[in-house]
Amino acid sequence: MHNNFAPIVLFTYKRLETLQKTVQCLSDNFLASDSDLIIYSDGAKNIDDKEMIAKIRSYLKTISGFKSVTILESITNKGLAASIIQGVSDVLKVYPSVIVLEDDLITSKNFLSFMNQSLEQYKSNEVILSVSGYTPNIGIEEFSYDAFFLNRSWSWGWATWQNRWVEVDWGVNTYTDFTDNNNLKREFSNLGSDVNSMLKKQMNGNIDSWYIRFLFHQFNKKGLTVYPIISKVYNNGFDDLATHNKGSNKRFFTKVDLSDNLVFDFPPNIDTDKVILRKFKKINSIKTRICNKLINIFSNEL
Repeated sequence: MHNNFAPIVLFTYKRLETLQKTVQCLSDNFLASDSDLIIYSDGAKNIDDKEMIAKIRSYLKTISGFKSVTILESITNKGLAASIIQGVSDVLKVYPSVIVLEDDLITSKNFLSFMNQSLEQYKSNEVILSVSGYTPNIGIEEFSYDAFFLNRSWSWGWATWQNRWVEVDWGVNTYTDFTDNNNLKREFSNLGSDVNSMLKKQMNGNIDSWYIRFLFHQFNKKGLTVYPIISKVYNNGFDDLATHNKGSNKRFFTKVDLSDNLVFDFPPNIDTDKVILRKFKKINSIKTRICNKLINIFSNEL
């Protein structure tokens, strides 16, 4: 395995407690001391957030356990989408690949090992647009290999390469043609019952998401994402301070890899598995999403 490990880029805003857990777990990774950590700290949206941001930045200066720690503080509030697009783009001007985390993600000890091996394994295969560290709990532990492929990416602990990232059309210039084509919209909805509405909200200015734009690019390129059979990431970010994730996370509960496995067996054929696709589609179905919302409403009333 190569010695030039991908840098870890961590984006943080105002969530000190989850950030500390994220950094602690990350520093416990087997490859932490061999990895550069680059942290982007977004600026305050308003006066109320300034004190929290100050505490975050004070804590950031205490982080150790990595090959190097670089802290980049924004004076203004860029928001998550702009921060990620700009930050990842800047890092990929220097490095050929990158591993990206936000401040509410718990990682397994072998998260960096899986991400780096995946980046090395598929660096020359441009069908693979990204690597996901998170895998939903869809019951595929009996799979023959340690990884599988999906045509949908995921944004909770991910990685990509410079030559893939630079091609993304962040302006979504093909959107008008797409909205006029019902077959394309139907095909896109195969990635999940949420994707068409998410893209529409993005284009109407109701949300600001780098992820849906990246996913739409992946759809247009017919690209794939490589996932671990057992998740290396758990999202710890469903609380009142979350910018995007609020409410119940029951749909996203997953088993996290607790093993010390450091060598991963990748499938010889780069293609999606029909059984896995069906299980994954169920997780992102309208029925599952509605059930999850009802559970959330009921939980809040108790």
